[in-house]
Amino acid sequence: MGARRDLKRARQHTGLADRAAVEIVRDAEGTVREVRAAPLAPPLASGSLADLPFRHAAETPDAVLLRRRERDAWRPVGAALFAAEVAAVAKGLIAAGLEPGGRVLLMSRTRYEWTVLDFAVWAAGGQSVPVYPTSSAEQVEWIVRDSGARFAVTETAANAATVTAGTAGHAHPPRLWQLDAGALADLTILGRDLPDDELAKRRAALTPDTVATICYTSGTTGRPKGCVLTHANLHAEAANTVELLHPVLQAVTGRPASTLLFLPLAHILGRTLQLACLLARIETGHFPSVKPDELRPMLKEFRPTFLVGVPYLFEKIHDTGRATAEKLGRAASFDRAERIAVRFGEAHLRGFSGTGKGPGLGLYAAWALYDLLVYRRIRRELGGRMRYAVSGGSPLDRDLNLFFHAAGIVVYEGYGLTETSAAATIVPPLGPRPGTVGLPVPGVSVRIADDGEVLIRGGIVFGAYWNNPAATDAVLHDGWFSTGDLGALDDDGYLTITGRKKDILVTSGGKNVAPAVLEDRLRSRSPVGQCVVVGDNRPFVAALITLDREAVAHWLSVRKLPPDTPLSGLVRDERLRAEVQRAVDYANQAVSRAESIRAFVLVEGEFTEENGLLTPSLKVKRHAVTAAYAEQIEALYRR
Repeated sequence: MGARRDLKRARQHTGLADRAAVEIVRDAEGTVREVRAAPLAPPLASGSLADLPFRHAAETPDAVLLRRRERDAWRPVGAALFAAEVAAVAKGLIAAGLEPGGRVLLMSRTRYEWTVLDFAVWAAGGQSVPVYPTSSAEQVEWIVRDSGARFAVTETAANAATVTAGTAGHAHPPRLWQLDAGALADLTILGRDLPDDELAKRRAALTPDTVATICYTSGTTGRPKGCVLTHANLHAEAANTVELLHPVLQAVTGRPASTLLFLPLAHILGRTLQLACLLARIETGHFPSVKPDELRPMLKEFRPTFLVGVPYLFEKIHDTGRATAEKLGRAASFDRAERIAVRFGEAHLRGFSGTGKGPGLGLYAAWALYDLLVYRRIRRELGGRMRYAVSGGSPLDRDLNLFFHAAGIVVYEGYGLTETSAAATIVPPLGPRPGTVGLPVPGVSVRIADDGEVLIRGGIVFGAYWNNPAATDAVLHDGWFSTGDLGALDDDGYLTITGRKKDILVTSGGKNVAPAVLEDRLRSRSPVGQCVVVGDNRPFVAALITLDREAVAHWLSVRKLPPDTPLSGLVRDERLRAEVQRAVDYANQAVSRAESIRAFVLVEGEFTEENGLLTPSLKVKRHAVTAAYAEQIEALYRR
C-alpha cells in the first residue's frame, strides 16, 4: 500500500494535519475569491542564502548534503567539504574582479558544479544569471547585454562558443570559464592567496533584500524578461515549502529523505528545489537530463524517496509501462489495470477525506491483482523507494495522477511562475486532491480577479523586471502579482488552473475555449507527442498533433512494420490515426460539445527547442507553432 498507508499513519502525528490551515474569503454570493495561508517559517531577518553552506559546516560538518556521481558511484559530499569548495571558488571570483553586485552568467546542465558556483557567486557578493545550455547565441547576446553580466561560466566548449559568438560585438565581452576544462580548479588557484576576511566581508555585506539572481523567463510570447529575485524571495519559497512538506513526509516514511535533481537549474523550480533540500539537509544527487530513457536507469541506481518533475516525465513512465505490456501481448491487461487504478484512487481518496466510502472488497481484490502485474513495475521504474512526487510546470492529467496513486506513489501538484520564486500553491501532503494545484504555499495569498485571473501576493513575489519598469507596472498592483493565468478556487481554497488568459480561443460562434485543458489530456495519451489546439475566430476547435518518436517506434515494432517507415506515410495511416483519435476522444471527455476537437492534423517532425517551437522548460511556443504550420491550419478549415 506504500504511500496510501503513510497517509493514514500521518494523521496520528499531532499537529501535522493542521499545517496547511488557510483563511478563506468569500464574496457576497458565497463564492471563494481569496485564500490566505499563514507562514510556517520566519522570514529571513538578516544575512543571506550565501551563509547557508557555512552554517551547515559549523553546525554539522560531517552531515552528507549532496552526493556526487564519480566513476559510476555516488560519492557523499559532507557539509564541511561543500563549504570549503564554495569558499575557494568564491575567492577565485573575487580575485578575477567580481565586484559586489556584479553578475555572473551560469550556462550549464544540472550538475554538482552548478550548485557550488551558485553559492560561490553569492558568497562573493555577486548575482547569478542562469541561462539554459540550449540557448542560442542570439538569446545569450540579449541576456548578457540586458543583465550586464561581466563573467560567464559554461559547461562545454560548445556552450563557450555560443557565448563567444553571441557577445563578439560587445565592447566588453564577459570573461569566460568552462566547467569541462576545469573551471572550478582554475578559480580555486586564482583565489588561493585571497585572505579569508575578504570573503567574510563580502558575505557580511549581504542582506535579505540584496538581489540574489536575475532569472529570465522562458519567453513563450516574446523576448525573455529578467525577474529580479532577492535572497528573501528565494528563502521564503524554500523555507516555507520545506516546513510544509518535509516534517510530514519524513515522519510518515520513517527514513531520511533523498532526491535526484534533474530539472534544469536555469529553471526556477529546479533552483528552489535545490535550496529547499540544502535548507533541510536532504541528500541530493544531480543528473543532467530530463529524458526518460536516460533518467530511468539513474533513478534505479540512486533510489530517491521523492522526486520533483514535470508532467512529461510521468506521462512517459506511464507510456513505457503500456508499451512493455503491449510487447508482451498484455495491452488489454494494462488498460484494465489503468481503469481499476482510476476507480481505486478515486475511492481511496474519498474514504481518506471522509467524503465517501473507500474501496470495497471487490475493488481491493482487483487492485491487489494488478499491483502484482502492473503497479509494482511502475514503482520499480522509479527506483523502488519512491512514495511521493511533486509535479509542476503544467497541469498533470487527473486520471494519470490517480493511476500513480493506485501504484503507491502520491503525486502532489503545484503551481507557480518565475515571478513567484517557483511554487505559489501546492497540494498539502495530507490533503491530496488530483485535478487541482493545491492551496497557497505558507505565507502566500491567492485571489481570483473579476475576470478570472489568478493574483498572488506574499514574500515569494519578485520586485521588478530588470531594466523594464513598464512591464513591471503592468503586472504588480498594490502588492498583487497578475499571473496572466485563469483559475478558480473551490470551497476549501484549492486552486484549479483553467487556462492562460492570452491563450483563450473564441470561436466564430462566440464560444470561449481554454486550450490547455484539451492539450494536457491529449499529451497524456500515446502516441501523441506535442499538440496545439486552434480555433480562434474559426467555426470549430481543431488540433495540430505531433507523434511521439518512441511511441511510433513501438507501434511499428508491434505490427512488424519496418522501423524506417517514413513519417510522411505514417501521418496518413488510418490505423495510426485511429490511435490518435482515441486520444482526441479522451481529451474531449473533459469539455462540452462546442469546445471539443472536431478535426486534427498529424504534422511531420517535432516541436523542439532546436526548431524554436518549445521553450527549454518544454512549454509550447503557441504563436511560433501556429506561424510555422499556418498552411496545415488553413487546410483543416477548408475540408
